[in-house]
Amino acid sequence: YHGKGQPAYLSTIKDVATNEILVHELTTSLSMPIVYRTLDKLEEALGENLHPEIILHSDQGFHYTHPEYQKRLKDLNIKQSMSRKGNCWDNAPMESFFGHMKDEIDYRQCQTFDELKLLVDEYIYEYNNHRYQWNLKKMTPAQYRSHLIAA
Repeated sequence: YHGKGQPAYLSTIKDVATNEILVHELTTSLSMPIVYRTLDKLEEALGENLHPEIILHSDQGFHYTHPEYQKRLKDLNIKQSMSRKGNCWDNAPMESFFGHMKDEIDYRQCQTFDELKLLVDEYIYEYNNHRYQWNLKKMTPAQYRSHLIAA
């Protein structure tokens, strides 16, 4: 929430090998376009570099069980994996990211959606490029990706 209790919704795709947030979409509506735009951004960012064995994991929210969303994944050759019903532990990497983000930014200070968007964009940039992580050999997600590519 931002401003005077106005909702905002964040859709992200995280690479669990590097912990990098590959793409994100922040909107004021929880309608289907939030996940479609997130997929569009993934396709735009990775294009031909989408791994042929990519698996996209999510919870069982209505977006991810919607037939059109599942068709779009299939069209992109992305395999879908979903958490067991009512089991947040299956989606722990994403839940962990959201928990850290909520702890580390003061999103309630934002009066407008544009302020919130800037704050989230900056946080994700910092998370990917400047936040060292113990389980990544004390590297940032971006450094760890480069490390894996060079290996």
